[in-house]
Amino acid sequence: MESKEKELLTLKGKVGSCKKCELWKRRNHPVFGEGNFGSRLMFIGEAPGYFEDQQGKPFVGRAGKVLDELLESVGLQREDIFITNVVKCRPPDNRNPLPDEIEACSSYLDEQLQLIQPQTIVLLGKFALSYIFEKFDLKQRKISEVHGKVFKVRDLMGIKRLIPLYHPATATYNPQIKEVLLKDFKSVKIGT
Repeated sequence: MESKEKELLTLKGKVGSCKKCELWKRRNHPVFGEGNFGSRLMFIGEAPGYFEDQQGKPFVGRAGKVLDELLESVGLQREDIFITNVVKCRPPDNRNPLPDEIEACSSYLDEQLQLIQPQTIVLLGKFALSYIFEKFDLKQRKISEVHGKVFKVRDLMGIKRLIPLYHPATATYNPQIKEVLLKDFKSVKIGT
């Protein structure tokens, strides 16, 4: 087994036994993330929902169906990317993750980023946007101001592209956002 894959599987085990915040008490399954460990393209959402918690996989509910359509629109499949969330356990009643939950869970996302080393990071929604922009010392912005734009940042491994997008769940209750997402997703394809 390759070293990176081994380290990611060890990290997945740590997420599975994590009790750093109160979310572990209600979870059925933590959602570590899945996909291609060698991908240059990582998608980051906010937190698992009901179906994700049931299956232990990211984006398998209605938002996942939208994400699959978006990927297909630019010739990508889930096997081509790695998908994860800022928070690995479902907040009760699908509420937004709280700051202390994000803080408790962020080291896992940081390790995923360090091990996978994606060149393009797609930020799905305001929580991913906020966390990653803070991590790279970028000015905090609203998703409505920056969706579909490409931000270049530098870390120890070189230049990375950050692409904020509306969360696919938004398109499940606001059909106009789906058209925006389809247009914005063209920025994602350029980065592959």
